Amino acid sequence: MALFNRKNTAPSTTATLAVDPALAALTGTYTIDLAHSSIGFTVRHAMVTNVRGSFGDHEGTLVLDGANPAASTASIDVKISSVDTGITDRDGHLVSGDFFDAETFPLMTFRSTQAEQLGGDTYRVTGDLTIKDVTRPLSIDLEFNGSATDPYGNQRVGFEGSAEILRSDWGLTYNAALETGGVLVGDKVKLSFDISAIKAAPQA
Repeated sequence: MALFNRKNTAPSTTATLAVDPALAALTGTYTIDLAHSSIGFTVRHAMVTNVRGSFGDHEGTLVLDGANPAASTASIDVKISSVDTGITDRDGHLVSGDFFDAETFPLMTFRSTQAEQLGGDTYRVTGDLTIKDVTRPLSIDLEFNGSATDPYGNQRVGFEGSAEILRSDWGLTYNAALETGGVLVGDKVKLSFDISAIKAAPQA
């Protein structure tokens, strides 16, 4: 089921393409459900292992347009101080001036600018990722997990996906050299997204 922009390589034979009824039914504004969503990251530590963490406080909105899927948008705000790697001292270092400087820059934000279907239920959402005072483009590959009505009557959609960034591109350059060569913290960061969003009730 196409949620975003389907690539069409064949010439069009009609002036208007039929709208998929199942897709059209998903049209609306959705709020990300914090209790059933996660935004995580993985980064290499000391050249030999990985540190994994997540941001426990975030909010966002998906606007899905079934009649014109390419017009669908995504907006996410992440509270930097909610970072959690399981080690309090490490979390404190991450929110300090050495890394995110959460006191000065409390939010990490993503605002989509384009969406397209890669094939089947796989999509790529491209937008602007802002960390601290740096804004750069980011593409996130997502798998659409489907839609459902939960026991409370909420209509939900689900996505999961990933992306990779170089933290140095966003000014996160802190590091320490190892005696055996290499550095303490890797530059490449793997981002992961597991999103459940609830459709807003129609406006009266």
